[in-house]
Amino acid sequence: MKAMKATVFGKVQGVWFRDSTCTEAQNLNIFGWVKNMPDGTVMLEAEGEESDLKQLEAWLHGGSPRSTVERVDVEWQKAHGNFLTFEINF
Repeated sequence: MKAMKATVFGKVQGVWFRDSTCTEAQNLNIFGWVKNMPDGTVMLEAEGEESDLKQLEAWLHGGSPRSTVERVDVEWQKAHGNFLTFEINF
């Protein structure tokens, strides 16, 4: 198990980005959360198999159909097993 923290920049709020990310993560059996940040970015923490996390990372670069992703910053970490689901945080 691995973990990643990611910050997604661009037009990623108000375009179903969090909901689409949640669905994608759940389909990949990834656990964690996704949240809109006050600066207009979207941040997420995710844990799962490394190959699944890399698929999620690749998906983040494209994003939801109405989003425009400019950049994705990813930090890889050791998983701590803190999450039971993947959810949207408010």
